[in-house]
Amino acid sequence: WPEGWRISARNLVSACTCHYKFAHRVEVQRGLVIYVCFFKGADKELLPKMVNTLLNVKLSETENGKHVSVLDLPGDILIIPQATLGGRVKGRNMQYHSNCGKEEGLELYSLFVSLCEKELAANSKCTEAGVVVEHGTYGNRQVLKLDTNGPYTHLIAF
Repeated sequence: WPEGWRISARNLVSACTCHYKFAHRVEVQRGLVIYVCFFKGADKELLPKMVNTLLNVKLSETENGKHVSVLDLPGDILIIPQATLGGRVKGRNMQYHSNCGKEEGLELYSLFVSLCEKELAANSKCTEAGVVVEHGTYGNRQVLKLDTNGPYTHLIAF
């Protein structure tokens, strides 16, 4: 990272053909799964940039092999809170001292989900296709089954 730059959030984004979240028996179809972790110092002003970047970056592949955004696909979105993205190795253990507090993380996560839902609702392709935004419960263990479209996972920091 550039000198003096501080990470506020980290996302792991994977293009998927079909994914299921078993904790609530939710199924979503082709689109993106977005794992989200917020660090100390993250604030609400960061969220519009995160949502804009994650929903518009060309990570989804059409049937003819062209890369498009999840909005242009259009595709479903599964958002999973993932505090482990903030971990660092210390000795033989993981530490999560850089993560924001649970209450702050819940607030940021909830706002992030809402902004994603609003973006999809405002996109005519997405509303016509009936795509959905599903999300995990912040602070709970998530049991997932994922079908991915190849090893196509990206780490994006803000």
